[in-house]
Amino acid sequence: MASSLWGGRFEKEMDDIVKKYNASIGFDQRMYNEDIDGSIAHVTMLGEQDIISEEEKKVIVEGLEEIRADIKSGKIVFNVDDEDIHMGVESRLIQRIGDVGKKLHTARSRNDQCQVDTKLYVRKEIEEILECLCYLESVILEKAEQYADKIIPGFTHLQHAQPITLGFVFMAYFQMFKRDITRLKDAHERMNYCPLGSCALAGTTLPTNRHRTAELLGFKAPTENAMDSVGDRDYSLEFLSAASISMMHLSRWAEEFVWWNTSEFSYIAIDDSFCTGSSIMPQKKNPDMAELLRGKPGRVYGDLVQLLTVMKGTTSSFNKDYQEDKEAVYDAADTWKASITIFAKMLKNTEFRMDQIGKQMDKGFLNATDIAEHFAKQGIPFREAHSIVGRMVKACENNNCDFEDLTDEQLREIDNRVTKETLGDISIPACVDARVSYGGTAPSEVRRQIAKEKEWMDSL
Repeated sequence: MASSLWGGRFEKEMDDIVKKYNASIGFDQRMYNEDIDGSIAHVTMLGEQDIISEEEKKVIVEGLEEIRADIKSGKIVFNVDDEDIHMGVESRLIQRIGDVGKKLHTARSRNDQCQVDTKLYVRKEIEEILECLCYLESVILEKAEQYADKIIPGFTHLQHAQPITLGFVFMAYFQMFKRDITRLKDAHERMNYCPLGSCALAGTTLPTNRHRTAELLGFKAPTENAMDSVGDRDYSLEFLSAASISMMHLSRWAEEFVWWNTSEFSYIAIDDSFCTGSSIMPQKKNPDMAELLRGKPGRVYGDLVQLLTVMKGTTSSFNKDYQEDKEAVYDAADTWKASITIFAKMLKNTEFRMDQIGKQMDKGFLNATDIAEHFAKQGIPFREAHSIVGRMVKACENNNCDFEDLTDEQLREIDNRVTKETLGDISIPACVDARVSYGGTAPSEVRRQIAKEKEWMDSL
């Protein structure tokens, strides 16, 4: 007869290669705290419902806490014979306290047990990642204040486009990570329902109280349908989707760090502690952390696609395929947390070289749009103004000069409505200061954005 806790109807042990292939203990043992927390809540409810005695409940809880301590201290080492964390804990409980330990699994299944473990784990990871994101946002706000009025070229298509403030750049990324935070909070709200007590797929005939186990584990309420409860992995998919989007945001900014750090740009000086050198070129200081941050999203995207692929071919209720849900979540959580923390620290320790940035401000006719808008304010239709400024750009290129250098004669040749006097103040600082539309780049508007987002951060 097979010796497993589920082996009553089997006459043979599992083949060794099958045992190894089937086991998840190698990775799901990281959920031992969640597994024991779920078991304690479950057995507490069983005791309160008189399904087991108060004394039996007490013995089981004490046994579970002893096992928790032994796992934490390294006294318990799991192996493939344990199969998974659920069997690993329960089998040791029975070994320690005897037959009373066999009552722990009353009115539950590994199907709902692995669900509650994973939900508790994902919920914990969400809370930790929210803390990481909030730290990153605090660094961004600090930098945005520091550089609120410092002017930098803005790019579209990797070409000089318009003058903007560096604080404005920081606040653009603040909004990306703010969406990451709200997306995670939404996912947390949607997943915060307890599957424990759903059993295999159809509930139980025993007089359980699922609202009580939900309460004990800090869930909002029990899940509504037992079949859906054991088959649902939407919460893991939402977590992986949120992770993928957030890692994309980190990668986009890391990409800018890479080219801001080039000799051609020299916009930033990244602290030595976030760079590496070359094994052959003594002069090199490579932005390796930024490059790694740019590369890490690939594995998180893979985690999401892996689980989507697992889920797409499964029927309702529980399937063994679902064992493949956990490693993707673990990997994404570990990668995401580390990436946020490293990027935040790198950002905090990066100096923006305004002297070098200033040398780039006379390239690319950054104030062209401002001149067109200035003409529009004088009554020239914008499309005509756009054309006029385009011809001004061409004249500057032909004469190797800037807008300010064009003579009245040259301007009248372009359009008889334009003179140096009608151009007004087209200096870069004046153009930036004038962009006070809501959400714009003017220092006054950037400071409004900072103040608003500080209030939002305080409200979290």
